[in-house]
Amino acid sequence: MQKEAAELSSSTPQRGSGLRECARPLVEVYDTAMFDLDGVVYLGGEPVAGSSHHVARAAEAGMTLAFVTNNASRPPAEVAERLRRMGVACRPDDVVTSAQAAARLVATRVPAGSPVLVVGGRGLRAALAEHDLVGVTAMDDEPAAVVQGFDPDVGWRLLAEGTIAVAAGLPWIASNADATIPSVRGRVPGNGLLVEVIASATGKRPVVAGKPEPPLFEETLLRVGGERPLVVGDRLDTDIEGAVRCDADSLLVMTGVTDVAVLAAAEPGRRPSFVADDLAGLFTPHPEPTRTESESRCGDWAARVVTDGPDSRPVLQGTGSSADALRALATLCWQQQDREGVSWPAEAVDGAWRTALPTMAQPDQPLPWGS
Repeated sequence: MQKEAAELSSSTPQRGSGLRECARPLVEVYDTAMFDLDGVVYLGGEPVAGSSHHVARAAEAGMTLAFVTNNASRPPAEVAERLRRMGVACRPDDVVTSAQAAARLVATRVPAGSPVLVVGGRGLRAALAEHDLVGVTAMDDEPAAVVQGFDPDVGWRLLAEGTIAVAAGLPWIASNADATIPSVRGRVPGNGLLVEVIASATGKRPVVAGKPEPPLFEETLLRVGGERPLVVGDRLDTDIEGAVRCDADSLLVMTGVTDVAVLAAAEPGRRPSFVADDLAGLFTPHPEPTRTESESRCGDWAARVVTDGPDSRPVLQGTGSSADALRALATLCWQQQDREGVSWPAEAVDGAWRTALPTMAQPDQPLPWGS
C-alpha cells in the first residue's frame, strides 16, 4: 500500500539544497528503502553494528527493501548470501546491481542473442544472460557491444580487447565510474580508473549505468516496485547525488566514508534530505533546522557564525542528540557556502564539532566524527 507523502511546509528546501522536515518516522512515510551496502549495512567486510536489526525493523514496518550496489563483480545471489551470513534477511531478488542496470542498457542497443564483449567478470555475464545476451572476451567473437565493470581479474589483455572494440565504434556501457572501491586494507582502484584506460586510448566515453546515474535507480524500481522510495547511503557523490538527480529523497548515515567536514562542504545537488547517525534514523522524525542569517538551530543545538577580524568560523553549542547537532552545523555551513560561494575550511568545521563533543549524546557505535 502506498505510504502518505511527508507533510512539507512551503519553506522546505528543494531536494539537494538543504535538509527537509519529516514529522513522522521515515518508515511511515516512504514505501521502499534503497540501501547502499558498503558503509551502510557493512563496512570493510564486517557488519555495521545494529544494521541487521534496523533492516529487519524496516521490513516489519512494511517497507520494501532493496540492496543496491555499484559493484558489478558478483551476481545478486552471491551478494544475498554474503548479507545472510551477516544476519541480514535477504533474497537474491532483493539485490540490484549496476551490472543488471548495465545489461538492460546493452539490451536496448543490440538484438537478443548477440555476443557482448565483457570487460569484467561473472556478475556482468550473469546479468547479460537475463537478457538473452552472450558474454564473450575477444573481438574474434564478433561482439555487438562492450560492457565494462569491476572485477579483480581484469588485466591488460581484456582492456586491450575492450579498447579495440570501442575504437571500432561498438556501443560501450560501463557499470559505474567509481574511481576507488573500499577494501579491508584501504581504498583501491575501482572501475572508473579502468574505464579511463579505454577512454584515454580511444577518446570516447561510455554510457554509465551505476550511481549517481539514473539507470540503476530505475532498474531498482522495475525489480522491486515502489511509489515513494528513500535512498539510504553514506556517499554524497553516488548515493545522495543520484537520489537528487532521480527526484527522490535520501537519508545519509554517518557510518561510512562521509565525515562531518565532508558533509558540511556538500555542494547543492549533493545534500541529503535527512541525516542520521546510523540506520536507527529510519525510525525517528526528522526536524528541519530553523535558520537566520547567522544562526541555525535544531533541538537543543545552535550553530552560529563567529567573526574574527576579516574571517569567520562556525561555533556549535548545546546538549543532547548528536544528530540534531549535525543538522544544525551542516545547515549553517551550507548557508555560508550558498551566501559566500566558498566553504569554511575543514579544520574550522572539525574544531566546532570537537569543541561540542563533550556535551553531545553519542550514538551506540563509533562514527567518523573527526575526533
